[in-house]
Amino acid sequence: MAGTRVKICGLTTESDLKTAVDAGTDAVGVICDVPVETPREVSPEQATSLVSSVPPFVTSVLVTMASDADRVVDLVERVGPDAVQLHGDTEPAVLESIESAIDANLLVAIDSNEVGAAERYDHLVDALLVDTVDESGGGGTGETHDWEQTRDAAASLESPLILAGGLTPENVAAAVRTVEPFAVDVASGVEAEGGIKDADAVRAFVTRAKTAHADGPDTVTL
Repeated sequence: MAGTRVKICGLTTESDLKTAVDAGTDAVGVICDVPVETPREVSPEQATSLVSSVPPFVTSVLVTMASDADRVVDLVERVGPDAVQLHGDTEPAVLESIESAIDANLLVAIDSNEVGAAERYDHLVDALLVDTVDESGGGGTGETHDWEQTRDAAASLESPLILAGGLTPENVAAAVRTVEPFAVDVASGVEAEGGIKDADAVRAFVTRAKTAHADGPDTVTL
């Protein structure tokens, strides 16, 4: 079976971007235009610079909570990512408007407690990300959720499933084996401090996610 793909999210510096790419990640995420306090948010100018530095064969993902379709489309056109990942409660009609106006893949984050309602988005998006969200609808909580419940609820979905929420180098292999997701997504779980990645943790996370089904225990050393 194909190995699980990995996204390292919340990158704020060129150095951390290089760390993620060198570790073998499949995708990198930059967070821009969110109404919550987070050390991982960058300006549109910084997002554009980081996205332009992503090498071929690594997917660049713009993560946003922009409030309306025009704002999302403008941000995507300005930053130029391969994909845009939307957080917050966005109506299907708005998603359809965004999808038709952008030259990028569309990913939508849904609350782990509402995976059963994901069918309303399934036909509109290129992938669904299941996250543990806070009251604002934002992710990055560092909290896990019921992986078996997520696996069962997502079984009937056509869209690829991206698993997020509280993942770390220590638990990602178990998460992959339980949920069998298309990809896993991590931000705070591989940080030395808010917004700054720990290179050893990034490398261990990528390796453990991609080798979760290999024989033997998780032996990558941090």
